[in-house]
Amino acid sequence: MQEYPKHYCGVFGIYNHPNAAELTYFGLYALQHRGQESAGIVTYDGEQFLAHKGMGLVSQIFNTERLIPLKGSVAVGHTRYSTTGSSHLKNAQPLTVDCVRGQIAIAHNGNLTNAALLREELEAKGSIFQTTVDSEIILHLMAQPNLGGHENNLVETVRRIEGAFSLVIMTEQELIGVRDPFGFRPLSIGKIGDSWVLASETCAFDLIHAEFVRDVAPGEIVIIDKNGLRSIQAFPEHETRAFCVFEYVYFARPDSNINGRNVYRTRVEMGRQLARENPIKADVIVPVPDSGNCAALGYSLESGIPFEMAFVRNHYVGRSFLQPSQLIRDFNVRVKLNLIKELVEGKRVVIVDDSIVRGTTCKTRVNSLKEAGATEVHVLVSCPPHMHPCVYGIDFPDRTKLMAANHTQNEIRDYLNADSLAYLTPEGMVAATKLPKSNFCMACFDGKYPVPYDPLVDKHIMERRRSRVETFGDALSKEERQPRLL
Repeated sequence: MQEYPKHYCGVFGIYNHPNAAELTYFGLYALQHRGQESAGIVTYDGEQFLAHKGMGLVSQIFNTERLIPLKGSVAVGHTRYSTTGSSHLKNAQPLTVDCVRGQIAIAHNGNLTNAALLREELEAKGSIFQTTVDSEIILHLMAQPNLGGHENNLVETVRRIEGAFSLVIMTEQELIGVRDPFGFRPLSIGKIGDSWVLASETCAFDLIHAEFVRDVAPGEIVIIDKNGLRSIQAFPEHETRAFCVFEYVYFARPDSNINGRNVYRTRVEMGRQLARENPIKADVIVPVPDSGNCAALGYSLESGIPFEMAFVRNHYVGRSFLQPSQLIRDFNVRVKLNLIKELVEGKRVVIVDDSIVRGTTCKTRVNSLKEAGATEVHVLVSCPPHMHPCVYGIDFPDRTKLMAANHTQNEIRDYLNADSLAYLTPEGMVAATKLPKSNFCMACFDGKYPVPYDPLVDKHIMERRRSRVETFGDALSKEERQPRLL
């Protein structure tokens, strides 16, 4: 069972570089942590779009033979974990279309909250969808007859979609970056000489030696063409911000900079804040690799308690290893991390992790420490309890499967078999970022959703579709007929 929340997606684009496909490959490689189900690259050689997509990791999908045919100086890439849409090759991005406007390719990070309504409207007008992902809705909107020019059509499309979206779009003339008006998802601009680069995180720039220029602003459309970069603000009146705070806690790579803040330093500060709020008498601080490393280091620096990497991670465990027999019930957990007994035997241990979602993995860690001879095990979490699902692209379980939403802190402590349990407060988490609380979406913690979302609307639309299928035949695939929260 999935314990940690899954990542959403990583997007990358490059304009005016002779090795566009190769640099896109390396960019996606740097963004692999944002999605491990599928990946794809689309290039433009001046006449046609050339694409290759596949299921699995970037290094499994691409090699020299597959990159050579991807000619052109413009490219867009995507690495995906499915939020809306099932995990099938047909849903792998970038998605492409050839319409009256020419060829368009799109890579999308996020989740549209009005996707079902828009899809219903477009299908009523005759649109035929080839995938089950909400990103295709954006292509259909862009392909419709314009009202005063290409850019106006793009602006109108962006204004019609709701929810979280950072987009990289490639046309026959341009590379375009778009960010939703709340700024849920990150998107940055970089340069390599005369070439422009767009990427979900700045760690992708480091790998290809691109210089960071700035972040795409919330609600901004950046259009890159032969004349350089120009900007359109699609939501000039919009002032509310809602950047996903969980990027700082867990999702982003620690070597990335977001909103002017280094993720590594922010996580270390979260650990320091955790120590200030929850001082514990212990002999050793142990992180859960890799997501707990920075916060555990911060706790150690603030408290003066020694830091030890007592859990050793097996870096060669794939996503699809064989399921264990009942004889080894926790094999799925133990195969990823092995404990160095000598570092914890006879000691009071503080174990630090970034989050507890369902609790099953943390319970196994605590038991492993006690079996190894730890006299006490205290569990500290570098974010507040997760109480609500995310509808903006993170695969948090529904509320019935969230441990903190259904049990008291003492009940969770007892379930984990821990001597104590403590979470970082919302105030402490925000303080560690050194940014105002009003900048963030914290819906998974406090249930305050910046963009209203009603799953009953989606359910109603799906029921109507199911009724049409029963009336007119099996026109929809099975996964399209299933209502989804994301």
